[in-house]
This record gives sequence, C-alpha cells and structure tokens, in this order.
Amino acid sequence: MNAVKEGWPDAPSHVCRGGPPEALAFCCPPVKPCPIFHALDEADLDPEEYVRRKKEFAKKTPLGSGKNTCFGGLVWCCKITKPCPLRDSTLQRIGMSPEEYMWWKKKLSEYLLGKKDLEEILRETKESEPDDKTVEAVAEAAGVSEEEARRALEEADGDPVRAVKLLKSWGKGD
Repeated sequence: MNAVKEGWPDAPSHVCRGGPPEALAFCCPPVKPCPIFHALDEADLDPEEYVRRKKEFAKKTPLGSGKNTCFGGLVWCCKITKPCPLRDSTLQRIGMSPEEYMWWKKKLSEYLLGKKDLEEILRETKESEPDDKTVEAVAEAAGVSEEEARRALEEADGDPVRAVKLLKSWGKGD
C-alpha cells in the first residue's frame, strides 16, 4: 500500500490547539470540557456518535490495538509529532510505522467526517496486492510457503516486516 508510505504529511494541528474538525482523529473521548465540543459541532457530530464511530473503526482496523494506552486504543491517541511513550510502545509492539499510523488516522478522520464509509476504507487497504518479489522475500525470511506469506501480508496490510512478525507470532517459520 504505497499511500501508507506518505502517512498524512499535511495533518492538521490537534483540536485542543485550534485545529479543524479533521483533527478529531487525534482526540480523546469527550469526557471533560475542552475544544472537542466545538469541533464536534462543526463536524455536525454529537459526542455519542463520535464515540460510536471511533469504537467501530477500532474494531475493524489496527487502531484498535493499544490496550495500555490512555483510553485503551490507538484510535484515541495523538498525532505522531506529539511525544507519547504509551502510543509509541504499542506501535513498536505491533510493528506499525509512524507513517502507517498517520495514514490510518487520516482514514479515521475521513470516516468521522463522513467523507468515506468504513467499508470503502477497508477496501482501500485490500486493493494493493503484494507483488511476487515481496511474497518471496517474506516466505524466505520467515521460512514458510509463499501461500502462508501471502496470507500474512494480507493480514499485515502489505507490510513485509509486520507479516514476518505475524508469522512468528502464529508459530510459523524460523
């Protein structure tokens, strides 16, 4: 997935720093008075719908990882430019690059604002099939068949490093 390599280079400032509604992707649950309520109004989202959408996104994407983060998932975490050891340790543990994290945050923003539905976003992640060289490299690195490598690459959204890690976590390969 080449788009992941870009991440979200023009990501907006956090809502709490005056950012636009697109930055709701970086917000916590609306549990205290803060600028999130203004951004939700601008986005025409009530707090309950915002929480529902984020939870739904978390269930179907890698942003659901991170039970040790402040609110139990990457879906609630800040922009990558803000230091956070809890988020960063989760990203490292699951093998997600900062660019991939920001790409998923951009997709979350599009979903929250109704620009794309979740099924459309999930189709985007499946569109780019791994090339044969990548499949061969993962199979060789993990010591598995190309079929198993292809399955792991699909599960890892095309990321070969994550695919090898997944194969090892599944008890496959070297």
